[in-house]
Amino acid sequence: QVTPDALVYRTSLNYNPVPTGNPVVIRTSPAVVPIECHYPRRDNVSSNGVKPTWVPFRSTLSSEEKLPFSLRLMSDDWSTERVSTIFQLGEVLHFQAGVNTENHAPLRLFVDNCVATPTPDGSSSPQYAFIDFNGCLVDGQLDDATSTFIAPRPRQDVLQFAVDAFKFAGDSSNLIYITCHLKVSLADQAPDPLNKACSFNKASNLWAPVEGTRDVCSCCEMRSC
Repeated sequence: QVTPDALVYRTSLNYNPVPTGNPVVIRTSPAVVPIECHYPRRDNVSSNGVKPTWVPFRSTLSSEEKLPFSLRLMSDDWSTERVSTIFQLGEVLHFQAGVNTENHAPLRLFVDNCVATPTPDGSSSPQYAFIDFNGCLVDGQLDDATSTFIAPRPRQDVLQFAVDAFKFAGDSSNLIYITCHLKVSLADQAPDPLNKACSFNKASNLWAPVEGTRDVCSCCEMRSC
């Protein structure tokens, strides 16, 4: 039986005792035991015996929820989150962007843009966009910077990038706030000019993607993607 909330299975366990010992007397009675199993319709039920080909409801529910993105400052070897947010000029900021994909189909994470501002308001002035144009790490083009995306990725749902420390000229507070726009595409979708992670290679004087063909980065040079 299907109800609004459950799938109900009913059956009966029939017990018919066979006389043992003296056939003239019996010591047990026949019985019928009703059995009823209720399975919630909005849950996953599996004995792990087979892999279902249907999409579990929890996946459907998860796809309707917001994806939990994260952006963390990491230690120099990327092993742990950095405790201190104080840097000296000449040091390197190690950023790790990630997304918890839960039950989603495999996703690939991208950093669309990152802007630095002296206040928490990402639209305030002055500001410096060190990642721009849908995934171009433009800071790496500057003569005094070595900023780059880290390739290969540790996982498709993680993207790491290193940026040389900087400060705003004439700003005595020495505070910098970072605001980044993160997004995902399906992992099996080939990178394109709108979904890419491109670094500038000074040795070759060319833009190079973390994955995909080099042509996805061509718009970084034109600064219009």
